[in-house]
Amino acid sequence: MAVVMGALAGGVLVQATGYSALKAAGAIVEGSFGGTYPISQTLAAAIPLATIALGTAVAFRVQLWNIGGEGQFYMGAFGATGIELIGGPAGWPAIVLLPAMLIAGFVAGAAWAAVPAWLRAWHGVNEIITTLMLNYVAGQLLTYLIFDSASPWRDISTIQARSFPQAIPLQPSQFWPTRMPYGIVVPFGFVLAAGAAVVLYVLLRATRFGFEMNVIGDSQRAARYSGMRTRRKILAVMALSGAIAGVGGASQDGDFRHTLDPRGLTAAGYGYAGIVIAALARYNPYVVVLVAFLLGGLQNAGYTLQGADFPSGLVGVMQGIFLFSVLGGELLVRYRIRITRSSRAAAVEVAR
Repeated sequence: MAVVMGALAGGVLVQATGYSALKAAGAIVEGSFGGTYPISQTLAAAIPLATIALGTAVAFRVQLWNIGGEGQFYMGAFGATGIELIGGPAGWPAIVLLPAMLIAGFVAGAAWAAVPAWLRAWHGVNEIITTLMLNYVAGQLLTYLIFDSASPWRDISTIQARSFPQAIPLQPSQFWPTRMPYGIVVPFGFVLAAGAAVVLYVLLRATRFGFEMNVIGDSQRAARYSGMRTRRKILAVMALSGAIAGVGGASQDGDFRHTLDPRGLTAAGYGYAGIVIAALARYNPYVVVLVAFLLGGLQNAGYTLQGADFPSGLVGVMQGIFLFSVLGGELLVRYRIRITRSSRAAAVEVAR
């Protein structure tokens, strides 16, 4: 019902501004899932959303409010391109270089998340503040590497590259593999996101680590009383959360951008969308991937709608209304609305 209400509210808005709501709805469906190319683009848009949301969901289940998925995502891209700069000139074969890029993104994201985790576990520092601030630090670090320094990441091979700063691009042999079943391009990053969802589900449901995560999420005091090492668990969970987001950042370089692109990464704003997706999915890994796929389609459709006859601002408003409606529907799922009389009216009736 929340999805339907969001769609109806968006349709009313579109119609009120002088555009056809039916044509807009048709364009959204066509631009998201109306063929092999739109579906391929939707899969590509879903990868950063799914990986950041999976990492966020892991932390939120333990009552660790990791708002730093975006910064951890940046650091994954940073680590993956760093390995490429080492392995590419050294002539590493693809069978070595590609897993190394993946591992580097995993480790870089985990290390970036471990800083606020250590501050939270051993010093009681609020992780919301530290993870949020580290997003800006990570973004500025990437900007410094490409635009404000002569770092190894910056391309200075030509006069044009020195005049217009850009990162060293990956070679075609260093691109991540893709599959094309029925003409649909499935990036390797989406396969990783789906695989991560399966691993996380098993980890949460069938392992001691997952059981301890659930106990800590319910009550850290009870977990400490039962002998669990809560500090180490906090560090491990936050590192895992950042690692999954870091894999998404590595996928951006290996699958799509093929270079370290600070402006493109920071302008996308994937991290905050990932928080919304994790909340919509109620931290269920399988549902996270599904919701990321659907919102990736909505995002992809937004690009399709934009044009001279349909302003980009209206697309953003429609997306916001849809997400607001779905999140608002959570109130009706979690709580029941009851209409009761005031205590004074009840007392008067009893007296009569």
